[in-house]
Amino acid sequence: MSGLSISERAHVARISVTEASRRGMARVLGTPLLNWRPGTGRAQEVTLVPHNLRTADPSFATEIAHGSFGLAGIHATTGNFSAFDVSPPNAAWSRELHGFGWLRHLEADDTPEATAQAQRLVSDWIGREANLPNTANAPEVMGRRIISWLAASAMLLETPDETVFDRTLQSLCLQHKRLTSTWQAAPFGLPRLEAVMAVTYGDLCIAGHAAHLANSEHALATELSRQFMDDGGHVSRNVQVSVEVLLDLLPLRQCFLARNRPVPPAIESAIARMMLMIRHMRLGDGSLARFNGAGVPQISELTSILAYDPAPMQDPAAADDSRYARLTAPGAVVIVDTGTPPALELAGTANAGCLSFEFSAGSCAVFLNGGRPQVAEPAMLAAARSTGTHNALVLADRSSAQLVRDARLERLAGDIPLRMTGAVVSEITSVDGTPTVLASHEGYLADHGVVHTRRLSLGPEGNRLDGIDQLHGPRGTLRLSRDLPFAIHFHIAPRAGASIDNDGTVSLDLTDGSTWTFTADGATVSLEPGLHFADMTGIVRTRQIVLRGATFGETEVTWRIVRN
Repeated sequence: MSGLSISERAHVARISVTEASRRGMARVLGTPLLNWRPGTGRAQEVTLVPHNLRTADPSFATEIAHGSFGLAGIHATTGNFSAFDVSPPNAAWSRELHGFGWLRHLEADDTPEATAQAQRLVSDWIGREANLPNTANAPEVMGRRIISWLAASAMLLETPDETVFDRTLQSLCLQHKRLTSTWQAAPFGLPRLEAVMAVTYGDLCIAGHAAHLANSEHALATELSRQFMDDGGHVSRNVQVSVEVLLDLLPLRQCFLARNRPVPPAIESAIARMMLMIRHMRLGDGSLARFNGAGVPQISELTSILAYDPAPMQDPAAADDSRYARLTAPGAVVIVDTGTPPALELAGTANAGCLSFEFSAGSCAVFLNGGRPQVAEPAMLAAARSTGTHNALVLADRSSAQLVRDARLERLAGDIPLRMTGAVVSEITSVDGTPTVLASHEGYLADHGVVHTRRLSLGPEGNRLDGIDQLHGPRGTLRLSRDLPFAIHFHIAPRAGASIDNDGTVSLDLTDGSTWTFTADGATVSLEPGLHFADMTGIVRTRQIVLRGATFGETEVTWRIVRN
């Protein structure tokens, strides 16, 4: 952990003032006197029910019936009490509870009992509106709740009880009116996008709100432009943000079409760019590469998203802005992180994985980074973000980027941000006719005077991956005052088999029956325990190949993995 420099403190202070001003203005505009919207009147109905692309689990209804509420990877026991009376296991569980995204599971159960349960829970929540925790009124949580209620409105409003119908619709409209004035108070990033998308949903789907659609369209277009780069990547460099946004943005696009309204060009453009980025970051097994906050694979949701791809035959984006390099050959994909962490206020999910890579062969993952765990203690989450849990080189037992402690900054970033000093340079070139990523980073330069350069070449038939890792000075020949230990990690994908011979040759047995051989020169090869944090079943024990040695300042390690 490290603190902030003087210039970083000034930067954080400026951002904090801006965000405080946003929140203050939102609080003022959110007062009953000022958040009145002319022309809306009292909504009589939800005129359009958005489609929900998120995966649903009908068994959730059974769990609730047995007194269990599983959210954010944690099951809380409710017994005979309301879920809203339970002490939340953590903040993520509370946000999901009050966001009501779980309504889709009850709707998927498609039974009168599940419908009645959903209506009871919503009515229970409405009865507590005056005494809800602050979490429930956070703009991003309110936004998720509005979208969830709209998507489940056919179930929630399908009742002969006019009182229940009126209370539900009235609460929905009041929340939407409040969010219209307060969405800008949501933290920058996915939370703010969730909030402004919910405002737009309400203007499209609730009777009497269409007159305000131009304002919400403009606000959403502006926020999409601010947060997504030209190549479709999010400014946080976390591709999972793109997935979450598209799960809401694609049904929103369909709502425009259903209302016979033109889809705003900014929304169409953002969708097309994000689609290209997702395909750029997708491995052969269908999952997204696990860089900078990407976690448990969302294969079914990715499949649903890509079904809407407006240009499925277009080549994936080059990702020059997001700084992810991609090499492909028949049946093989390599994706490399060739960028630094984003600005500190955006680096709450960033990892110390510079020059790390992921590799898939056919439909099988071979080497995967550790990924972000669903639920973990702070110490475990910090470990998942370290260089050693990536397919990368660790020098002197130190990560290439460091966590930065600062209370104001952590509030802005949503978690402890990450800082990396020095530059990263990269290019995709050709070596003997083979596409090659050549990249260097200076994450170890300030402390040790050493630069790390990595070259990755994927064979044209997709059956061989060659790598060279070099440690050297920034210019000329370097001789350190003492040798420094290094370790190059290769985390084997879960459920792949691995064994090592006496001569240091490692055999990998993939789940499709293929066998690969890994060899290296310039370091000692070992097969060691590892952890994969982003498995569907939770954190799982795996194996990793580790190349260990010591550098005096100039070191080269070559390695190769070949299909047998």
